[in-house]
Amino acid sequence: MRTATPGDAAALARLRYEFRASLGAPDEEEAAFLERCIAWMTPRLEPEARWRAWVAETSHGIIGAVWIGLIEKIPNPIAEPEEHGYLTNFYVRSEVRGTGVGTALLDAAVGWCTERGVHAVMLWPTQRSRPLYERYGFAPPAALMELIVAGDGAPWPTTPPGNGASVLAKRRG
Repeated sequence: MRTATPGDAAALARLRYEFRASLGAPDEEEAAFLERCIAWMTPRLEPEARWRAWVAETSHGIIGAVWIGLIEKIPNPIAEPEEHGYLTNFYVRSEVRGTGVGTALLDAAVGWCTERGVHAVMLWPTQRSRPLYERYGFAPPAALMELIVAGDGAPWPTTPPGNGASVLAKRRG
């Protein structure tokens, strides 16, 4: 287990493609996606970036990864943490699932958030990943709401049926 570096961007982009293509048919050619994704990931893997990624690897290469993006909160005059963490792109190759790799990746990411004093770590789970997150202590939020304003969102349901964009259109109507 280690923190990812800019030199890992190509391998992480391939892992991202593998992960997301497993959820549905891609709308973008693999080569074009990889080029775009590597360009996005490389600067975000620099030490001063507001993103961190951790990788699990074997002698055959990277077998899993998890990303945390920091979300700044507006400064607060009371004692309250001023960052949230957005956990995303958590993926472990199927051949090593159930071996502790996912838990080790979560330990690294959540441990880093704890060290930074991050207020809350948020994520949008897949149906397959939900039990892992629940075992780790994640739960539905008591104080968070979501409004989808563009697209259909994730390829799995995260909220009851209804489209925020259509509600907004009606209000502006």
